[in-house]
Amino acid sequence: MTSSLFVPLAPFVIFYLGALLIAVTRNRVRQAVMLAIPLIGAWNLYAMPADTVIGVQVFDYTLSLFQADRLSLLFGYLFHLAAFLGAIYAIKVTDNSELIGSFMYAGSALGAVFTGDMITLFVFWEMLAVTSVFLVLARRTERSQQAAMRYIIIQVLSGVILLAGVLLRVHDTGSIAFGHIGLDGTLASKLILLAIGIKCAFPLLHNWLTDAYPEATPTGTVFLSAFTTKVAVYALARSYAGTELLVPIGAAMAMFPIFYATIENDLRRVLSYSMINQIGFMVVGIGLGTEMAINGAIAHAFNDVIFKALLLMSMGAVLHRTGKINGSDLGGLYKSMPKTALFCIIGAASISAVPLFSGFVSKSMIMVAALEEGHGMIWLLLLFASAGVMEHAGIKIPYFAFFAHDSKIRCKEAPTNMLIAMGLAAAISIFIGVYPWALYSVLPFPVEYAPFTAPHVMTQMQLLLFSALAFAVLKLTHIYPPELPGVNIDAEWSYRMALPKAVGLFKKTFGPLDRAVRKTALGLVNSAIGAVFRLHGPTGVMARTTLVGSMVQWVVVLLAVYLVLFMIGD
Repeated sequence: MTSSLFVPLAPFVIFYLGALLIAVTRNRVRQAVMLAIPLIGAWNLYAMPADTVIGVQVFDYTLSLFQADRLSLLFGYLFHLAAFLGAIYAIKVTDNSELIGSFMYAGSALGAVFTGDMITLFVFWEMLAVTSVFLVLARRTERSQQAAMRYIIIQVLSGVILLAGVLLRVHDTGSIAFGHIGLDGTLASKLILLAIGIKCAFPLLHNWLTDAYPEATPTGTVFLSAFTTKVAVYALARSYAGTELLVPIGAAMAMFPIFYATIENDLRRVLSYSMINQIGFMVVGIGLGTEMAINGAIAHAFNDVIFKALLLMSMGAVLHRTGKINGSDLGGLYKSMPKTALFCIIGAASISAVPLFSGFVSKSMIMVAALEEGHGMIWLLLLFASAGVMEHAGIKIPYFAFFAHDSKIRCKEAPTNMLIAMGLAAAISIFIGVYPWALYSVLPFPVEYAPFTAPHVMTQMQLLLFSALAFAVLKLTHIYPPELPGVNIDAEWSYRMALPKAVGLFKKTFGPLDRAVRKTALGLVNSAIGAVFRLHGPTGVMARTTLVGSMVQWVVVLLAVYLVLFMIGD
């Protein structure tokens, strides 16, 4: 029962107000505010009556700032948890723009998952872009600034496409409600799916993620991993569940990042590709559309936020202490950072879906659902993708950071606040892996799934063991791609390499013609101005006439002609 003094607030309000408090406080007071914001927000959400709806009337439409069901509540609590872990990890950050941006970013994500209409969704969709770009800019390097500019352009473009789709849908249906849409053949449904697909990092639309996330600050990358793509997954589950097209799209997302992650040297960029890989599993589950598949997708989104944050926290701690993040520059850090290495291994086991770790109890639901729906080929592709996850995230990340050749780097262990944040994330990953029913109980549909059956466990263990064996063989035979300095680009080549060259070729080809046209046009304008000056100048023709009288005469003549034509027409 809630107190009569309790006034429910839309969750985003608490985070926005908290960001203002962060802006005007300092030192320990600011640290207390950072920790209090997600705790107060979670209590506010828990204390809300089940039927709470917060809306605002604007013209003929009611904008829904808060309405909740099991799906939105799960994401709501997840985002509060992610913000709390991020706050602990970032508690010693002193950059105001980064901290304010982080909490407004988290608030925008909460606003998006609790809205009931598409107009408000669009507002928070754009707020996600505007607030998150500060986390990339906060690193203050030339590369981060360039990545931030590309990031904001693509994110705003996603919002513009979403707005176009929403307006068309409102025109078609007269409703702004945010619910199931599906691919119904209309342009509106296609545009909305495209907008969500950009934020979800669909194939060929994904490079904003692998470009910008590795260039953010250690804290910024942790926050970025939790919100934008998961809001997109939520929007996809809300509006396109059961859309068959999503099944092959998700399978492609699960597959292609494996190859790029294998050759990538920047370990945070490896985890960015890994994020797309994991989202691919979620997209497949949403596309299948069955209760088990949807439950698996949402459960995996929950687990991914935690174990991906844990992996990025460990790599952020490495970057914080050593100033390096390339696999070729690291190695042997288990001697200096043993606790961070342990937490990284727990994160690696979770993302690899090792039994008794969180990834196992959610990823297997999606794969079983694919088999039950007759998608045997999709199951095989996801099985291959699971092996690839073990290779590039389960083994490569901890191996090259902590256990490869000794880089002779000797540094301090991660700061206490970072260790606490990693410890909590690791504990949650293990708890859910051991007792998944705590998570299953809050999923959108009732769960009748037993993850720890002998076939499930044996199949997964065989897959993991053969993946580890393959990695060892490839390393010993020197076939595995070496960690080399460099930047790998894939589809982003189209706008980072091809587009500038195309613009340069266009300028080279049409530049002379452009200059000639402008020169001719300028000459004509100058001639016209000269002619006018000759007419109206002190010695011009028009200077010797009565301008007003001439104008009146011409008006009378034209009027007379009009009257004559009018009478002839009658």
